Amino acid sequence: MISTRRAPLAPTRRTLIAALAAVGTLASLTACGGGSDGSGSSDASGGTYTFWDPYPQFDASSPWGKLVTECGTKAGVTLKRTAYDTTDLGNKALLAAQQGNAPDVMLVDNPVVSTLVEAGILNKTSDVGLDTKSIQKNIIGAGTIDDASYGVPIGANTLALYYNKKVLSQAGVDPASIKDWNSLTAALQKVKAAGKKGITFSAINTEEGSFQFLPWFWGAGGDLTKLNSDEGVAALSLWKQWVDEGYAPKSVLQNTQTTSWQEFATGDYAFGENGTWQLGNADKAGFDYGILNIPAKNGGSAPVPTGGEFVTVPVQDDTARYDTSKKIVECLTNDANLLATDTTLTYIAPTAAVQAEQVKANPKLEPWVNAVAAARGRTSGGLGSKYPTISEPMWTAVQSALSGGKSPQEALETAQSSAEKG
Repeated sequence: MISTRRAPLAPTRRTLIAALAAVGTLASLTACGGGSDGSGSSDASGGTYTFWDPYPQFDASSPWGKLVTECGTKAGVTLKRTAYDTTDLGNKALLAAQQGNAPDVMLVDNPVVSTLVEAGILNKTSDVGLDTKSIQKNIIGAGTIDDASYGVPIGANTLALYYNKKVLSQAGVDPASIKDWNSLTAALQKVKAAGKKGITFSAINTEEGSFQFLPWFWGAGGDLTKLNSDEGVAALSLWKQWVDEGYAPKSVLQNTQTTSWQEFATGDYAFGENGTWQLGNADKAGFDYGILNIPAKNGGSAPVPTGGEFVTVPVQDDTARYDTSKKIVECLTNDANLLATDTTLTYIAPTAAVQAEQVKANPKLEPWVNAVAAARGRTSGGLGSKYPTISEPMWTAVQSALSGGKSPQEALETAQSSAEKG
């Protein structure tokens, strides 16, 4: 049932300024571009509704653009779509809330959800009557604050290890033997001894660097509230060992996930840490590849961070608009449309039913479904909008240690101190 409660009071200027600063640190992992603003008409049962998303790479003639238009039509309205760069979208949303003209429906990067909730501009899914029971718990966890969800995930992407079958074969490495950090490092030693390159990843001083470091940090048992723990130091020491011994190139310090992929795509590297979104490029690389879940320190799959976006319903003065907004969200996230959308975006669907359909259509997605099952939200565990104040010191520590400026222990001590001040 649609809530008839009054809309929350407008966020204070101080809250919005703090939220803007937080959103600004969360760079987009997979999208780029720009757009324009717009607000909907006041007619709750028809007219124009507004929708913002972070997919400027898809124009109105794309399958995604057509789906947005179709969902508006099915809801009995014209849905005016505006696409922004991910970070720009978060900032625009906060400013729109301050000005009282937030869009009716908004698709936002999952780490931004908690920041927008803290600013008071998103509705709970339960308050607008959206059912999220079928959503995989760890996926919706990225948009859950104090046990309440604030959006419906459109899908998830995450990280795994791509490997070059020929390089491993020439080095005498069986990929099935790689089950933990020791066996992975032993494989890298063999690859280097065979005259090939080991592993490439992104350790850049942005959110991408933190995103790529998290599987190793969590895989050691690290806790983001204690960056300088023994587990955190072990993870950073592993990366430093790889760089120092030549198993990973020094270019990881400048690598984005895109340039890291370009290194792997040369065919010279045994392994490349990268995301679901590179599957299309992997098929074009010209060599046989496989995919491994990132190993935890002592075996098993390491938890990996979830990427992807949530469809949200921002707070409106006219709460009668929520009924139509709900219909739009349900259209965008029903099983049939999720399957088409997640295939286009190379996302893993957020429900088991659609995941099964994805794997049936493309068996190569099975290891990614397993990786997503082991994934966790960067803002989960009660971190919420605190995550950006932890992530930046963490990527700074990675940079400092890999460049030789500080030891892993010293770098993470500094990071923990900075995170506590933040």
